[in-house]
Amino acid sequence: MTILISGGAGYIGSHTVLYLQQQNEEVVVLDDLSEGHRDALLDVELYEGNLADTELLDKVFQENKIDAIIHFAASSLVGESMVKPLDYYENNVLGTFQLIKKAVEYNVNNIVFSSTAATYGEPKNIPIIESDPTIPTNPYGETKLAIEKMLKWSHQAYGLNSICLRYFNAAGADPEGRIGEDHTPESHLIPIVLEAALGQRDSVKIFGDDYPTPDGTCIRDYIHVLDLAQAHYLAVQKLYDNGGCDVYNLGNGQGFSVKEVIETCRKVTHKDIKADVSPRREGDPAQLIASAEKAKNKLDWKPRYVDLKTMVQHAWNWHSTHENGY
Repeated sequence: MTILISGGAGYIGSHTVLYLQQQNEEVVVLDDLSEGHRDALLDVELYEGNLADTELLDKVFQENKIDAIIHFAASSLVGESMVKPLDYYENNVLGTFQLIKKAVEYNVNNIVFSSTAATYGEPKNIPIIESDPTIPTNPYGETKLAIEKMLKWSHQAYGLNSICLRYFNAAGADPEGRIGEDHTPESHLIPIVLEAALGQRDSVKIFGDDYPTPDGTCIRDYIHVLDLAQAHYLAVQKLYDNGGCDVYNLGNGQGFSVKEVIETCRKVTHKDIKADVSPRREGDPAQLIASAEKAKNKLDWKPRYVDLKTMVQHAWNWHSTHENGY
């Protein structure tokens, strides 16, 4: 099977590429390297460019017999989407439109889409299940939901099979330390705390310690990046075997608070990491935890790295040996 991975040089994309290579699958990557890194790709063909470049898309599909697509490429900063909503619609929705249009044109009938828990907005239930209301509270979530609907109608009209994977906080890195997480600027909690452990920032900000949670800080569902990679591969296999159009949550089904994450990082790194409490950020729910029972039952997905300490240890293996990233 030959799988095209858009955004395959990014954090989750590159780990998915590595996982697919370990399964002896052929992989082709399309990435404009605006967020990703060429050095995150180990022995794989890279087409450098944007999804808006239809000539490049033609070249990719004409030069390769693509069996399935895993679509990661997107702008993904919630705060940025609030001040640049049109950029997010252009890059995420229009870019995906071009990709889907070419998939239909070249008879590539299977696509796995990297969606997000941001499609739910403020959760009505904890844990969140797939049938809960989808009322995004930011343009990022809105663009992802628009793509989910585009895929649903494309399945009905063109027979394009799709699975949308809504997931929460990716964490960890390749256990062997070959690749890891490198964003500029960094917006994810674990790498931010590890930057403090490396002395690259003075302290970590805790945004609010008065939430209705056991220790007063926000609780989030963290999932190891290689468990995400495995789920994407299982989704491709399910589409290849059975077709269809569906949505799955991916998560651990348990949450860890901001304070728990910081304390775990202290234990793993053996560093005295300073943390300062700041006011709450607008729009931060107290808890976001996923029910992934559907994925476990229907995709036969079995996460391997569910312990927070393991996720942090794998991340630290990377950050401590790549202090300046790639």
